[in-house]
Amino acid sequence: MSEELETTVVEQDIDSAEPDSAELDSGEPEPSSSLKALEEEGDIAADYIEELLDIFDLDGDIDIDVRQGRAYLAVTSDQSTNLRLLSNPDTVEALQELTRLAVQTKTGNYSRLILDIGGSRDAKIDALSKIVERAISKAQESGKDVPLKPMSSYERKLAHDIIADAGLVSESEGEGKDRHIVIKHS
Repeated sequence: MSEELETTVVEQDIDSAEPDSAELDSGEPEPSSSLKALEEEGDIAADYIEELLDIFDLDGDIDIDVRQGRAYLAVTSDQSTNLRLLSNPDTVEALQELTRLAVQTKTGNYSRLILDIGGSRDAKIDALSKIVERAISKAQESGKDVPLKPMSSYERKLAHDIIADAGLVSESEGEGKDRHIVIKHS
């Protein structure tokens, strides 16, 4: 690569993060949710992404952060680079799963890391927000419960937050790939 990848570790307090299900069950956070373990996840993931960028001869800076009890990696670059080739939300989701598997292989623990490439996460959040806001309007106008399409746990969390901010109540229903949110009418 023409430029060295820059890796920055930013530490944040994760005490305010929502607890894992394991933490709720035992009252103690599971080992993988400690700040040190999350930083290690971020480092392993950054190494994996850096190798991937090298293979594709793409330039990018990798920032590692800890947010809401998860390792968060953001890959950014100048507008003049071809990093946008990987920033399609579906591509980023697939790369995120591969990166999680790479971390799991090295640590032996399931990883909940979040990967953002070229602002793809913000684009996905914006699109999700529009969908949820339309469903909120529908629930308010119709007075009926409004189900949303199945989503990942991360997307459901974002949707629950948007719905709560609108003053409505939502519940997750279903199992596995069919797990979705239902906005309850007011």
